[in-house]
Amino acid sequence: MAAIYLIRHGQASFGKADYDQLSHKGMQQAEILGKHWVEFRIPDQLYSGELLRHRQTMEHFSNGLEVEDIQTFIHPGFNEFDHVDILTCYNKNWHNFANVSYKINELNDHNKTLQNELSLALKRWTSGCFDNQYKESWSQFKERCVQGLQDIIEQERAKNHQTNVKKVTSSKDILVFTSAGTISTIIQHILKLNDEQALQMKQQLRNTSVTKILFSDNKLSIDYINNYSHLELAGSDWVTFR
Repeated sequence: MAAIYLIRHGQASFGKADYDQLSHKGMQQAEILGKHWVEFRIPDQLYSGELLRHRQTMEHFSNGLEVEDIQTFIHPGFNEFDHVDILTCYNKNWHNFANVSYKINELNDHNKTLQNELSLALKRWTSGCFDNQYKESWSQFKERCVQGLQDIIEQERAKNHQTNVKKVTSSKDILVFTSAGTISTIIQHILKLNDEQALQMKQQLRNTSVTKILFSDNKLSIDYINNYSHLELAGSDWVTFR
């Protein structure tokens, strides 16, 4: 069997006008994971979504690992959903995202308020009743994420066929730097969860947490989900959700 490790990005700028940027803590979280990975096999390949926080997490992970010659790939299938578009379709006031974020940040319970707004917006998006209003519908997002996973698997199978190897070798470890929505959607696909369960799973994924998927021939399974022991070992203050 070969393994695909889905890694959520480090802490980003939740509640800020530009969320797609790691905080200083997020950069350090990624380096902690890289240093932790030194104890394991060096990955064969690194994949990342196109978003800045994905690429930054991969970069700082690599800094912690201190290995420079690993193959890296950027794949749009591992991009997170567009939360600005989802919020704007839910409430047109979000069209000026920076202005609304600034006003919410002035509130005492700004994190709770923003999370509540996003939860309501996600509920509307995943209902399937307004698909034509979004740049990418919920069903399209799920299909894209699963296709990203399948692209990696099919690429590895093709390599094995070219070398006349019938089974994927056990020496293959592939890391994918992505987001909570993407990871929970792939988990949903493998475990056949419903949409509500997938969204609940999304809320539990910590920054730089690791979810391990195993594949061989036509078999696809999950070994573990949301492992953030590297952060716990560094200290409880390193464990974050956003």
